[in-house]
Amino acid sequence: MKPKIFIDGEHGTTGLQIRALLAERGDLEIISIPTERRKETAARAEFLNAADVAILCLPDAAAKESVSLIENDTTRVIDASTAFRVAEGWQYGFAEMDKDQAKKIASAKRVANPGCWPQGPIATLRPLVSAGLLPPDFPVTVNGISGYSGGGRPMIEDYVAKGEDASEFLPYGLTLQHKHVPELRTYAKLSHDPIMQPAVGNFAQGMITVVPLQLGGLDRVPTGAELHAAIADHYAAIEGGAVEVAPYTHLERIPEVDPEVYNGTNRMKVYVFANDERAQALLLAVYDNLGKGASGAAVQNMDLMLGIKR
Repeated sequence: MKPKIFIDGEHGTTGLQIRALLAERGDLEIISIPTERRKETAARAEFLNAADVAILCLPDAAAKESVSLIENDTTRVIDASTAFRVAEGWQYGFAEMDKDQAKKIASAKRVANPGCWPQGPIATLRPLVSAGLLPPDFPVTVNGISGYSGGGRPMIEDYVAKGEDASEFLPYGLTLQHKHVPELRTYAKLSHDPIMQPAVGNFAQGMITVVPLQLGGLDRVPTGAELHAAIADHYAAIEGGAVEVAPYTHLERIPEVDPEVYNGTNRMKVYVFANDERAQALLLAVYDNLGKGASGAAVQNMDLMLGIKR
């Protein structure tokens, strides 16, 4: 029998993307609530309990409700909200985070899909903290830019309506209380909350995250080559991963560092740039906020949980 997949919230931005990714998958059975029953809690419960894997594309409160409706021990869950990202009993769904993370996801009953903004900084910082090149209390700042699809339907409609008049660069999170900070702190192995200051651009999807490093205050200042080697070694040890490490170069600009270059894929590419004389470095990650940052990661996690190799 084909595994049954239920997308709870299939008409939202992430849900629609997942449906599109699964549209040609003949190895799965996608089950959906009939339109006339969509608002019935009993219908949600029925389909949640009938699924082999339920993918939740809902606000936090609704995601928690969905989990509470599951009464069996067979339905496995991938949650795309922030509700369970640092919760006990949930595996974090960044398969390349550690060498054995994909195996942990494969055997998990509950998987918290990563947020788009933390995933790039985690991808670059965690290997450096694990290697001892950065201390856990290092003062981390994260910035970058994402497509407006990351803001969900209201932001998409606003940007589409404004067209060329929409802001080309709109900083947000200015209260310094971004909802992804706990996730970033936990999985980057940081002992203090980082500063996260994201921005939205006038393009639909894609993103770049940037972590600038002032290294001069460290007892031992790592070189750019050492930072790059630690990150490259981490991902070289992960078979079949979706994260690629760019060669270490000294260039003023690289055309492929473009937020839209990996749109429609589950790929992520990370870069290390440094000036050893100034004891400064930049850690960049480029990926699709709706791909590796959301729906692509969810499908990757689903395949791991079902033992499907693609």
